[in-house]
Amino acid sequence: MSTLRSTIDFLLNDWLDATSLNQRERFADHSRETFDAVLDTCERIAREKFAPFNRTVDAQEPHFDGEKVILPQCTYDARLAYAESGMLCAAQDYELGGMQLPYVVEAAANGFFACASVSINTSMLTSANANAILVAGSPLQRLVFAVNEFNGRWAGTMALSEPQAGSSLSDISTRAEADGEGFESDPLGPRYRLRGNKMWISAGEHELTENIAHLVLAKIPDEHGKLVPGVKSISLFIVPKKLVNEEGELTGERNDVALAGLNHKLGWRGTTNTLLNFGEGKYPVRGKAGAIGYLVGQPGEGLKNMFHMMNEARIAIGMAATMLGLAGYYASLEYAKTRTQGRPVGQGGKDASQAPVAIIEHADVKRMLLAQKAYGEGALALNLYCAKLVDEGRTASAEQADRAKLLLEVLTPIAKSWPSEWCLEANSLAIQVHGGYGYTRDFPVEQYWRDNRLNMIHEGTHGIQAADLLGRKVRMLGGAGLKLLAETVNATIQKAMAQESLSAYANQLARALAEVGATTKAAWANENPEEALANAVPYMQAFGHMVLAWMWLDVACGVLEKDTALSDLQNAGRMNATRYFFHYELPKIGAWLRVVKERDLTCAQMPLDAF
Repeated sequence: MSTLRSTIDFLLNDWLDATSLNQRERFADHSRETFDAVLDTCERIAREKFAPFNRTVDAQEPHFDGEKVILPQCTYDARLAYAESGMLCAAQDYELGGMQLPYVVEAAANGFFACASVSINTSMLTSANANAILVAGSPLQRLVFAVNEFNGRWAGTMALSEPQAGSSLSDISTRAEADGEGFESDPLGPRYRLRGNKMWISAGEHELTENIAHLVLAKIPDEHGKLVPGVKSISLFIVPKKLVNEEGELTGERNDVALAGLNHKLGWRGTTNTLLNFGEGKYPVRGKAGAIGYLVGQPGEGLKNMFHMMNEARIAIGMAATMLGLAGYYASLEYAKTRTQGRPVGQGGKDASQAPVAIIEHADVKRMLLAQKAYGEGALALNLYCAKLVDEGRTASAEQADRAKLLLEVLTPIAKSWPSEWCLEANSLAIQVHGGYGYTRDFPVEQYWRDNRLNMIHEGTHGIQAADLLGRKVRMLGGAGLKLLAETVNATIQKAMAQESLSAYANQLARALAEVGATTKAAWANENPEEALANAVPYMQAFGHMVLAWMWLDVACGVLEKDTALSDLQNAGRMNATRYFFHYELPKIGAWLRVVKERDLTCAQMPLDAF
């Protein structure tokens, strides 16, 4: 059994008790055996179809031959194997071809693919796209688009950003105008013509599937033909690459969506990343320019409907970052065990007559490995915890579901951003463990770092996540979400207080929780958002470290409930990772919170010309 598999098994079964979900009607057909079968299948496909080609897709990045995007054959094979496994719709209803698998098991199973090769497969986008259509689309849109994405015939994208707007979606300029008389009665949804440009569209053009369904944000002009500023005028549209009929069959017409260029990236090179032109007239439809798109939901509700896929995507990005961090950890651990260099320092110094030792025997290498373990396995615990909250929000009693949804709202910025920052740091440490060899392409760790560097940027940058956390999530509903988090953390603290070996950590976490709460109040003491949010990122860093300390303390409680004597070395490793986090990481929050509490404006008030 791989180290990753044993870690996932512990977190799913011993810590989160995922099989308890099978008492719910939706999951009643499942058992530990069916969960294990899914994990076995995904681990095998990842080992056979993904991992051997991680370097291939990095070296043979997508290119355009003038007619189509060229990808290596291994990408086609990996996508097909994934689609045939049923994982595209694993958590969906049986009627949609799904397995009705708990989302927490689906997330864990998908972790094997991200660890093996994060960029060879873009199925996360397809599943998230289809999920958004399930929530906001019409019955026929679900049947034609969502079902064909879930079954693997088609792929899906999310087209939000534009070259001039970046993450500022209120500034998008893609237009959607009614497509002639009777536009509102098209069976596939109110029909519009879209014109504009979309940037950074992952999997925006390829030949991997029969069709691509783009989910596009655009603005419907007002009665004067002008675009209304702000986000309330944004609507969501399905824009297929190839037009289809209401039976889900290709009509033979190419929609007016054209590849303007491929972006050549630092990492994550196995996935095409595109600039797409909508409606420029390269592929006229029915005699005129304009990409045909079908309105999803109501006009002006585009962001609300798109965010059904954005929140899911943010958890998935947190998992991707986590798995890249763990991939680097496993590689550097193996290297440290086999690479000999140097000798231990005794009372009389180093004895040059002794044989060199494996570098894992050096204290500083152990520090770097333990940091990677604490970051990676802690982030995995957080993301699986959040995934189980998704299940609770969907299947628990009304009151418990509401609590789970509220807690998930507060934790989502952390689930996305904390792994993106600290598992990237884990990748940096993995390079450091390798020394000079880590800086070469002869070893995989430099690619893991390059691939992971994207995750602090896409699906909401670090700064955006921080502003969302401090500006909205901890304040919404009068602070109810933050209060619920505090109650949940305090439950772990009380549980840990009963364990002599954990009581000091419980007290340390209690102080950290109180400090985060006090800092939140201090940041908003004068209700000035410019001052409160000036240090939103340090706030999120401290908040995230507090949350990860909670995760590790709860994991440690789970370990001691099952293995008091720590007879299993993996459990001993988990306890040492807990110890590391409380000794080396949690104390960092003081400096981060100080500038927030004092509403320090050093950065905000820096004169532009003084840089």
